[in-house]
Amino acid sequence: MPAKLSPKTRKPPRPKWRRRAEARPEEILDAALAEFTARGFEAARMEDIAKAAGLSKAAVYLYFPSKMALLEALIQAKVGPIAQRAQMLAQAGRDDPLAALRTLALAAAHTMADARVIAVPRLVIGVSGRFPEIADYYRTQVVEKARLALEALIEAGKAKGAIRDEIDVKAATRAFIGPLLFEALWTHVLRGETALAQPQNLIEQQFNILLRGLERRS
Repeated sequence: MPAKLSPKTRKPPRPKWRRRAEARPEEILDAALAEFTARGFEAARMEDIAKAAGLSKAAVYLYFPSKMALLEALIQAKVGPIAQRAQMLAQAGRDDPLAALRTLALAAAHTMADARVIAVPRLVIGVSGRFPEIADYYRTQVVEKARLALEALIEAGKAKGAIRDEIDVKAATRAFIGPLLFEALWTHVLRGETALAQPQNLIEQQFNILLRGLERRS
């Protein structure tokens, strides 16, 4: 008959559930976004973010050493994929640049329908006057990557004869981005009636105007 383990040698029971370590950064970022949105970046406290994430303050600091690091990580996690998608499409879509531009616009419209995505650039705009370094980070990590990808597709369209030679690439890029940003602002900030609920129709109308213009031609 096996000897019984003494209380000193008896192993404690294993917990039935344990949070996966790889899930913690995402949980922290979700909690940080909620706190930043509710209280503002400067007023939000790391201890409140930790509490919302179900972690200790020390555990949060293991992943993110500061609120600025949290905001940079939010930019990469929530908005960075838009720029990454633009870069991938710019590389893959040179054979049919107009189709690639439509695909990119539709993907962006779907993404911008999520208020949590738009919450990040709203935060950046709100703190950019006091923290210009975060504006620089957002510009280099998101805006410039997406802009250069769009410019490459428009240049490819000109090279293939799908876009007129006299079109200014930078102006065309702004004309592409502007309506999407306005719709996100109109929907999530000004609370107007949204066209993002029907992204396919929104993009078709945008491209109809962008490619054909407003002027009646004989």
